[in-house]
Amino acid sequence: MKTLIYGGTFNPPHLGHFKAAAAAAEQLSPERLLIVPDNIAPHKEMADYTPEASQRYEMCALAFQGIKGAEVSDMEIRRSGRSYSSDTVALLREKYPEDELFLLVGTDMLLSFEQWHDFEYILKNVTLAVISREKDDKEKIRKNISYLSGKYGARSVVLEAEPFVISSTEICALLPERKGREYLSDSVYSYIIKNRLYGAKPDFDWLREKGWSYLKKSRIPHVMGCEQKAVELAELYGADVDDARTAAILHDSTKKLSPEEQLKLCDTYGIINDKSEMETPKLLHAKTGAELARREFGANREVCSAIRWHTTGKPGMSLLEKIIYLADYVEPTRDFPGVEEIRKAVSESLDAGMAAGLKNTIDEVKGYGTVPYKDTTEAYEYYRKLSE
Repeated sequence: MKTLIYGGTFNPPHLGHFKAAAAAAEQLSPERLLIVPDNIAPHKEMADYTPEASQRYEMCALAFQGIKGAEVSDMEIRRSGRSYSSDTVALLREKYPEDELFLLVGTDMLLSFEQWHDFEYILKNVTLAVISREKDDKEKIRKNISYLSGKYGARSVVLEAEPFVISSTEICALLPERKGREYLSDSVYSYIIKNRLYGAKPDFDWLREKGWSYLKKSRIPHVMGCEQKAVELAELYGADVDDARTAAILHDSTKKLSPEEQLKLCDTYGIINDKSEMETPKLLHAKTGAELARREFGANREVCSAIRWHTTGKPGMSLLEKIIYLADYVEPTRDFPGVEEIRKAVSESLDAGMAAGLKNTIDEVKGYGTVPYKDTTEAYEYYRKLSE
């Protein structure tokens, strides 16, 4: 039987890693393909932004799930200290004494192989499966294979694959700039954003795609309009434009849920509701939406709070909270009696806009024969006094 070992830091695992493993699996047809993320890399210092080993393991499980027979192993993570391939090979040689072991290495690893810990032991026990990491490096590969074979009797096979010319380090540098997702599988990118690893910030096209997937199609124009207005107001009043855009995109993510589903989600998230909220579950999408934004999209506290208060308002709202409340209220697709007066007030002062919007809401609710929610009433009195 053949066992193919693919080890590395996988920080993060990207499409180049996937393509290398897929090419090796196709050309070598191993019965086992072991993906082995290391605990502490032996050949380089781990970058400050490096996630926990358990998180890299989870990303690997996502990254390689499309390769039939691939298995992510935690054997190096469970070992303390630096992760030496020689130890891994020894363990697998003991576990599978009859197997033919292959070790997948890129050009860079091949060129530095003599620097590996106990490299001669590795060469005696594995066949190197070499894959290009750079364009036009075939001559380098040929010379080093010939050298290792002549001096140490190394066995090797060269795999055919298109080089993936970008490193994990370069990808990590792109992620805080809302770039780089094209180099990662969607599942890995989603995991990175959810956990805000590497200082990553979501690509807004991706965020819209994911955020809109929670919505009824009929609500998307409203959310688009809310984003447009939120950005406009953030620029006008000096708020963080990216936070405003993020909150607007995600503010109605749980809006389509039924009252029963809202209450169930509150239970799942551990959200405690008062009597009025229990009797009016449509208010709950602000709470559940804020929690979903935090859990699934790694949204920061300011964004989550803006989503939390975009429906009822409250006294003493932050700049971003007011912007999202009002962007939701007066975005371009809104068409109700009095909206133009509220838009005019918003353009003059956020506090005046809040007072006008809250009064309109209270009047509407009273028109239905319903008692306005207490936070809305208190918010109106607060902003009415501020805008007098």
